[in-house]
Amino acid sequence: MNSRDIDVPGSRELARIAETAARATGDRLRGAFRSRPEVALKRDFHDPVTVHDKAAEETIREVLAEHAPGSVVVGEEGGVQGGAQDEAGDVRWYVDPIDGTANFAAGLPFFCTSIAAVAGGEVVAGVVYDPVRDDMFTASLDGATCNGEPIRAAGAAADRTGVIVTGYPNARELKRAGDAALRNYARLVESFATVRRPGSAALCLAHVAAGWSDAAYGTSVNAWDVAAGLLLVRQAGGTYLPLGGAPGGDDWDAPGYVACVGEFDLAGSVLSEIAGLAPAAGR
Repeated sequence: MNSRDIDVPGSRELARIAETAARATGDRLRGAFRSRPEVALKRDFHDPVTVHDKAAEETIREVLAEHAPGSVVVGEEGGVQGGAQDEAGDVRWYVDPIDGTANFAAGLPFFCTSIAAVAGGEVVAGVVYDPVRDDMFTASLDGATCNGEPIRAAGAAADRTGVIVTGYPNARELKRAGDAALRNYARLVESFATVRRPGSAALCLAHVAAGWSDAAYGTSVNAWDVAAGLLLVRQAGGTYLPLGGAPGGDDWDAPGYVACVGEFDLAGSVLSEIAGLAPAAGR
């Protein structure tokens, strides 16, 4: 399927393929969950990987090759494979087989499989699959659903009544900004009703899309972490803003993001200042 062919029905079909690929990992991930699998390290000790990450990605690649031959697949574990490997060619799939590997490996039930399809310079379909709860969040150009039911990014209007989910500050942010990052985190804790660090950017974005959290903030993310989630949030009526990307770059390639439900007063939130969307008070 070429990028020029993507319309609403085509988007729905890509979403269906993504659902099939994500569900194909479910039995393996549920069976391995809380088995305390052996953990290897990638970049550093904050970046774990298990044999199940790699096996799940291989399964996803096989399903995509069967149902969408000629596609390029960009996976967290296996890199870029297939197709012409250029943005102007066939559909590109962004795949994270386990987003939240540290949670998965430790036995914490907050991780997911994330798959997104990009064509014609936009994300046109995506799924975030929570295998523990068997929740399938699906977005296409026709809207956003969870387990087939429409979802809406609706919730709190302000910090004082809002729940924010975030991975900030991570170790890289602490190394870069030091105490300033800790002070910013303290401001989030003071300003929001609740701050949570669940450990999966993709699933956090899906929860914002469903209205189960009110805002999300992430730094040091990759395209496979957020591509499906950003479409979910936007198609559910929420806001997704990329942070720190190259001028004119793609939203899913930006290394940070802010997301919130539709009614949330982002301009009046402390998050706007911390994320660099507004000047600091008094400046």
